Order: sequence, then structure tokens, then C-alpha cells
Amino acid sequence: MVDLTDYLWILWLVFILVAITIELLSLEFTFLMISIGSLGGLAANLLGLDWWLQIVVAAGLSVLLLLTIRPFLLRALRKGGDPALSNIDALIGMSGRVLSTVTETGGLVKLANGETWTARLLTSRPGLGASGTASSGTAASAEPGQPVTVHLIEGSTAVVIPAERTQNNA
Repeated sequence: MVDLTDYLWILWLVFILVAITIELLSLEFTFLMISIGSLGGLAANLLGLDWWLQIVVAAGLSVLLLLTIRPFLLRALRKGGDPALSNIDALIGMSGRVLSTVTETGGLVKLANGETWTARLLTSRPGLGASGTASSGTAASAEPGQPVTVHLIEGSTAVVIPAERTQNNA
């Protein structure tokens, strides 16, 4: 009778290769740590330990590596990342000009990057007054040609502040 545990080392090798392949696709170091832990399971197999002990060694080593080595590797990988803002983050604080009158409910602005956005005026700002609204008697609309600054993005709408308010509050 053939004992299948004699061929368990083949299963370990296949598992290690599958984990390395997945790691090459994900680049998150998770499956790399699992494959290194599985190398520990393979070593336990070559030392003649029982199959359940091989699994315990592989799992324990994988968890240890995931909790200790992986965070350092991820930090090192992302260390030289591009600090430039992109997408919505790049729009916050960008200046623009009103194309069609912008009120608290809608309008159009053309941003400095050339994009045209639907926009609305910011209705309240924290810390401006007891009611949370601007108490300096600001206009309820921004007229065409008036400069504005993007305060935040809500969905596909730019929430803007007239440039005078931005300069007065700075």
C-alpha cells in the first residue's frame, strides 16, 4: 500500500509555486510571506515531521512573517512614490472662473486645468458664525467671469467659494 504522505513534499512545492505566481500578480507581499512559510512546511516535511505539524509550522511562520516583515517591505516599496496629488485631491484649492451664474443650487465653472464642472456655492463653513454661515454678507451667487476656488468635490459637483471670500478669510 502506498502512503500518500510520502509525496507531501510535491504538494508543498506546488503550493509554493502557486503562491509565488499569485504574488507576482498582486505585488502586496502577502503571498510571498505565505510561500516562505510554506518553505518552512516543506523543511518540516524533509525533517520527517507529521503532516499536521508541517501545516502548523507553515501557518505559524506565515503569520509571523505577515505581521513582522511585510509592513517593512510595504513601507520600503512605497517610499519613493509620487507625492503629486491626482484625481479629486488635485482639484481641491484649484482656482477657476464662473461660466454661468453659480448659486447654492447650481451653475458652471471652468477650472484652471481647463475642465468645466457643474458647481454650487458653499452654503456654510464651520467656525464662521453661530449659524455656521458666512456672516460677512456674502453674495448668494457668483456671476460669470468671477474667480472662484474649489473647496470640495461632492460627486460630480465642485463646491466653490468666490475668490474674494477665500482671500478675506485667509
